[in-house]
Amino acid sequence: MEQTNLNTRYQTKDQTYLKWKKRIDAVLCIVALIVLSPLLFAIALIIKCSNWKAPIFFKQKRVGKNGISFDMYKFRTMHEDAEAQLEKYLEKNEIEGAMFKLKNDPRVTKFGRLLRKTSLDEFPQLWNVVKGDMALVGPRPPLQREVAEYTTHDKQRLVITPGCTGLWQVSGRNELSFKEMVELDLRYIQRVSFGLDFKIMCKTVLVMLLPKGAY
Repeated sequence: MEQTNLNTRYQTKDQTYLKWKKRIDAVLCIVALIVLSPLLFAIALIIKCSNWKAPIFFKQKRVGKNGISFDMYKFRTMHEDAEAQLEKYLEKNEIEGAMFKLKNDPRVTKFGRLLRKTSLDEFPQLWNVVKGDMALVGPRPPLQREVAEYTTHDKQRLVITPGCTGLWQVSGRNELSFKEMVELDLRYIQRVSFGLDFKIMCKTVLVMLLPKGAY
């Protein structure tokens, strides 16, 4: 019942916001992809030169709005066999709850650590926004295995389109617990507005310039 109520509150928000958010996000991301194309090309070239046989991009199934899965893109920051090695590192998880984070993850490449620290590895997600899978601002899109562990309360995060950045990312990121992330996401869903999105995006720029809690 609680999840239904939150979904209803979100759907009855200012319809102008709900109508235009997707369109504005898509336009902004197209412009960003064009403007940032030299930087994106340089990153892609460095990744490719480090390992010609490995892919430049990392594609992973994530869960979006209403539990619908989609392929999310990032610049590859890990060694090619990282997914195959995941099982043996799960017990070393440093975040409690339905999420996996390991600060000194040995699967991450040297250049990958720089990309993660500056969040540059996330830039290909701008294409996900253009496609409509994601928004610029919203909850972090979870993995399918994470959602399998969600409680009914946690699943409320899925009533809205996931974002490239959000309250969690600008409020401490990996230094926060899974429970704190969920509460921040639900707070965002309850208060969505263009003003809040703009504030979060401005804070995101500061987080990228002065990274803290990213690994």
